[in-house]
Amino acid sequence: MRKILLAFTLLIFSYTANSQVIISILLGDKLNSGKIEFGMDGGLNLATISGLDQGKYANYFNLGFYFDFKLKNPSWLFHTGVIVKSSLGIANLPVYTLDNDTLDKAFAGGDVDRKLAYFNVPLMMKYKFNKRFFAEAGPMLGLRTKCFDTFNKKIVDSDDLTYKLENSDNYHRIDAGMMAGIGYRLLGGNGMNLGIRYYMGLMNISTDDLLPKQYNRSIYFVVGIPIGAGKAAKK
Repeated sequence: MRKILLAFTLLIFSYTANSQVIISILLGDKLNSGKIEFGMDGGLNLATISGLDQGKYANYFNLGFYFDFKLKNPSWLFHTGVIVKSSLGIANLPVYTLDNDTLDKAFAGGDVDRKLAYFNVPLMMKYKFNKRFFAEAGPMLGLRTKCFDTFNKKIVDSDDLTYKLENSDNYHRIDAGMMAGIGYRLLGGNGMNLGIRYYMGLMNISTDDLLPKQYNRSIYFVVGIPIGAGKAAKK
């Protein structure tokens, strides 16, 4: 019963989050006011998992929406939102046995990419040094939705033989850590935000207590686009 309720909750959360992105784009100017800035942000993130001896950074795209709440001191803002598409993980892990002789022989000498899909919610304080430069830091909470290993083997072209293995039972649903970053705002008041952020997970994501502890790590390259901020400013 618990698994059914959890699956139903995740389904509703996923549907709601994706619907909010579409609605937010259409109603961006309605969500902006003199005290709130709404926008979409996304970009590239380079992810890895500390605690694993081997592997390389995995390249993922991220996409979400944000709110900047202006505080009494004009230099400070509270930044939050939802990174709806937010994958973490690691690439090029060594192949392990699948308990199947045919598959083990087929992927011998290949590699494994591990991908964990999350809904992430940053809760950061942002400080503006002037109208262009800013720094931000605070916690980020994550809810994992999917997790799978993709086995890759080059036969003729790169990774032309693949096998996907779902392994959600090996990782906790919840992740939490700290995120910090710096950024630059184009065109002053209502321009795009260009930023780089670093996320350091503080919770062991592995469910196996016999294994070394594993933590998410990721570098985010982000472009934030205010939606309707110009119209709101004129109003």
